[in-house]
Amino acid sequence: MAEQHPNTKTWSGLFSEPVDELVKRYTASVTFDQRMWAADIAGSRAHATMLARQKIIGAQDLTDIERGLAQIEEEIKAGKFNWSLDDEDVHLNIEKRLTALVGDAGKRLHTGRSRNDQVATDIRLYLRGEIDRIAQLIRALQLSLITVAEKNADTLMPGFTHLQVAQPVTFGHHLLAYFEMLDRDHARLADVRKRVNRLPLGAAALAGTTYPIDREFVAKELGFDGVCENSLDAVSDRDFAIEFLAAASLIMTHISRLSEELILWMSPRFAFVRVADRFCTGSSIMPQKKNPDVPELARGKTGRVNGHLVALLTLMKGQPLAYNKDNQEDKEPLFDTVDTLSDTLTIFADMVASITVNAENMKKAALEGFSTATDLADYLVKKGLPFRDAHEVVARAVRHASGLGLDLAQVPLADLQGFSPLITETVYDVLTLDGSAASRNHIGGTAPAQVRAALNRARERIKA
Repeated sequence: MAEQHPNTKTWSGLFSEPVDELVKRYTASVTFDQRMWAADIAGSRAHATMLARQKIIGAQDLTDIERGLAQIEEEIKAGKFNWSLDDEDVHLNIEKRLTALVGDAGKRLHTGRSRNDQVATDIRLYLRGEIDRIAQLIRALQLSLITVAEKNADTLMPGFTHLQVAQPVTFGHHLLAYFEMLDRDHARLADVRKRVNRLPLGAAALAGTTYPIDREFVAKELGFDGVCENSLDAVSDRDFAIEFLAAASLIMTHISRLSEELILWMSPRFAFVRVADRFCTGSSIMPQKKNPDVPELARGKTGRVNGHLVALLTLMKGQPLAYNKDNQEDKEPLFDTVDTLSDTLTIFADMVASITVNAENMKKAALEGFSTATDLADYLVKKGLPFRDAHEVVARAVRHASGLGLDLAQVPLADLQGFSPLITETVYDVLTLDGSAASRNHIGGTAPAQVRAALNRARERIKA
């Protein structure tokens, strides 16, 4: 009889020496993939039920397997499960414990499947649940944006292009831009979920199985929309994970843009907003400092998530069909992205809700940079002047006002009429910040009336 090595594996019969200790640590994944334990148990329950239903295993085996898996579930929840590096991954750890609890029935559970299709199923089950949770976190952040925007539907601030004062907008309108970004993110995740929600189980190692399995039954048991149609693709596909990372990178990019604006707005040079102290830190040497740590870290963590996307794309680019051990490297980038995104969204929902606005500073800033210059050009066009001629008239008027150290609304009427006889005293109605914002009264515009209408629509959308 062949000698049995103390670290005998489920696959070790062919091998004449045990795995090197460094190799064991290098190849094991249980330290990070154990988070998929609930998905693994759910998949095993459905698989065992199908095996019994198809008469591949006996009814008593199913009863024993269900009893053993229930005990394992309780042990893991209670923190009493012994995760072992010798058993490589979450799947073998659970299988070994199951066999210890119920004997041969535990050994029969793996009939008709491979770790290749098992892990592919577990990842999809795990990611599906995380997508649903992250979608709820996006909605929570959107709700915070709506809440602050409602309070500031009339609050005027400078709108920027090239980070130069461009035209007056309301702060509510500005915040709703981020609502729209996040709404696209929410829709993207829903679309990704459709491709995540396909069952690989039944593909076995790569070619399917000789047992009379019922894949559609398992798919229904696990809430999948259908099965993966090709066994080779089923075990080797990680498109769904890459798609999720791409969607996550866009979410983080949107949060990073908001972070950059918060950093600017919180600076004393702007002093537009304040956030609660719990989201900031001080300086070890400068007692006056209130540093925007959370937005800065979110801006930095965006690079981390983007890096995970590139890592997974690079991981897959040279792999032949079907499964390769390279694919073990998909999990840490995926898990870290889930954690980073979840934490960021959770914190930002709370932080955005804590925003207080310095409306006076916002309005003062909007009065700088001749933000109503375009309104003067539009005024002249409505009087019959071609836009290009109106543009030239306003440019000369701005140069004149700048020389006087005045805003356009402060320039005497006689001076303005020197640039165009079409200008009358009604011009001052459009040169005020309030008049400028209110005049953009169409869907998507910054007029307070339109902002309130957009807020009503936004609330309805997040209810759906």
